[in-house]
Amino acid sequence: MTTWNDELNRLSLEGMRRSLLTIENGQGPEVEIDGQLKLLLCSNNYLGLADHPALVAASIVATRQYGVGSGASRLVSGTLRPHQEFEERLAAFKGTQSALLFNSGYAANTGVLQGLFGPNDLIFSDSLNHASIIDGCKLSKARVLVYPHNDMDCLEALMHQERSTRKGRWVIVTDGVFSMDGDFAVLPKLCELKERFEALLMVDDAHGTGAWGDKGRGLGEHFGCLDKIDLHMGTLGKALGCSGAYLAADRDIIDVLINRSRSFIFSTSLPPSVPASAISAIELVEGSEGHKLRQKLHQNRKVFTKCLIDGGIDILGSPSQIVPIITGEPKPTMLITQRLFQKGIFLQGIRPPTVPAGKCRLRATLMASHLPDELIKAAQQILTVVREVLG
Repeated sequence: MTTWNDELNRLSLEGMRRSLLTIENGQGPEVEIDGQLKLLLCSNNYLGLADHPALVAASIVATRQYGVGSGASRLVSGTLRPHQEFEERLAAFKGTQSALLFNSGYAANTGVLQGLFGPNDLIFSDSLNHASIIDGCKLSKARVLVYPHNDMDCLEALMHQERSTRKGRWVIVTDGVFSMDGDFAVLPKLCELKERFEALLMVDDAHGTGAWGDKGRGLGEHFGCLDKIDLHMGTLGKALGCSGAYLAADRDIIDVLINRSRSFIFSTSLPPSVPASAISAIELVEGSEGHKLRQKLHQNRKVFTKCLIDGGIDILGSPSQIVPIITGEPKPTMLITQRLFQKGIFLQGIRPPTVPAGKCRLRATLMASHLPDELIKAAQQILTVVREVLG
């Protein structure tokens, strides 16, 4: 019988074994690991808010007033005031009637899809959707049709094909900013299709909220179609600098989830400090400071990607703060990662099953708190190491 150690050895030989690194400070532009500072190029703390004084202060005030834990599921021991106030603020931010707080992005996507859809329903899902969406589709027991990534012609043909045998609800579900390729969903076309075929549209805007749109309301605001999205899912642990996730939608939809979403019903709610900090984050994101931080983020993206593209790196045309650097196979990918780490750059290699076989990559993520000069230097080091390993 194969032992657990045999399995770990096999993963090591294939360049697929993963391990954890301990960081001694917060998610700033530099982190301390084993007593050495490393430039952090793999955090989703896009606006640098994770240690922002306003968020820290809100967390402390809420902790002093409500304690460090919320006791039980909200349906068992009640809702603490910060949770309710956050949901009201988030709904206003997204322009919906209501919202619901979940403990994580994974819990939100699985809980929303499982809670709202069932065997008579049909889900149209982009082929590059996040794993939590894929798992949520499975848990829903709805029929799922996967369309090629961002292929609107194929999606339209599938919807035409299914129209004559339609039974229950239809929903199109997509990432907003795709987490591994960094490209955008074609939201204007998706909105047009969902209206024409009387479907719902669910957008996982985890990587868009805070980072895109004039007021940071996400990719829907960026494309001018925020009000046409039916199910606004997103996380608090990326540009908003906190943790947890949400769904913003009509009141009836939120009420159904309170009654049917297993990940909500059977989880102790987040500590009250989290929604309190998230309220502060939304206020900051919507205001002038948030606007300036987004400008810095996008300028950093331009500086960094120009260096890579000029050096011949394939970044898959990413227009976002997520910059894929294609490396191919697991072993050279992890060798590049190790050499960059030795040079002071913390940049993770991404391997299957997160990305398809043969599509391993370095997934660089930029923050507003990075300095342009350090990004230029990092890009030059990346180019050097990639050439050394891949030729």
